[in-house]
Amino acid sequence: MARDEKLKERWEILVKKLSDQFADGEDLDLDGIIYLIGVQELGQLHRRFKKEEKLDLMHIAICRLLEPYGYYEFDYYDDDGWPHYKIKEQLPSLKAGEQSVLMKEAIVSYFLVSRYIV
Repeated sequence: MARDEKLKERWEILVKKLSDQFADGEDLDLDGIIYLIGVQELGQLHRRFKKEEKLDLMHIAICRLLEPYGYYEFDYYDDDGWPHYKIKEQLPSLKAGEQSVLMKEAIVSYFLVSRYIV
């Protein structure tokens, strides 16, 4: 099976599983999944977040997802337990479709490593 086909298959399995678990079966979009990863990485699962905090959670997730690709590196946890990352390498200029593929690939990898999907 081609790499793109395998990614597509795994992405569909992941979206279905996460949507069933967190969105009553309504399909989560890419941003929704990134948000969930941010909450997971923060580890404060049972609280409500303000709008600005939700953006921060998405930033945490993106940093964590792109860390294995060499773009970010974990730096420290602040006094409130929020992780901070530093930029190691600037992201290349990507078209919207290329960004989407990169993020889907990183998300699938994240959930493969955690054994949420196989």
